[in-house]
Amino acid sequence: MAFTISQDCIGCRACLKICPTRAITGEKKARHSIEDITCIECGACGRVCPSEAVTDNFGLALKRIPKKEWQRPWVDISLCMSCNICIDTCPAGALSQILQKVGSTHKFPFLEKEAECIACGFCVQDCPVEAVTMGPRQSGKKQAPVNA
Repeated sequence: MAFTISQDCIGCRACLKICPTRAITGEKKARHSIEDITCIECGACGRVCPSEAVTDNFGLALKRIPKKEWQRPWVDISLCMSCNICIDTCPAGALSQILQKVGSTHKFPFLEKEAECIACGFCVQDCPVEAVTMGPRQSGKKQAPVNA
């Protein structure tokens, strides 16, 4: 079941702008709605909503979280098997691959487009070897694989 938008919506369009599947529609300054069939339940809409008008399947309001506090994916390349499932599952297209070791043909995932990451955690959920974890953003550091 998809998320919903309550009567508290102020029509600011923040949710509409961040939704990776374009499941949210609505006019400026009017209550928006989420199309059930298109919503992937990533939660990005709730993290950006200033009026906390997005509710989950249980009717609980999602809390707004400033973007600078969103968790980011980190990849432990000592565990990673270069399957690219995390890259394929990222609805925002924020992950990419990089050749990590000299002489190696293995390319490992890293967060190439940090500004586009919606902190959904799908990459973590789908990693078959638990090589991807979510952690705090580290200011001044480019997000890249760790534990090389």
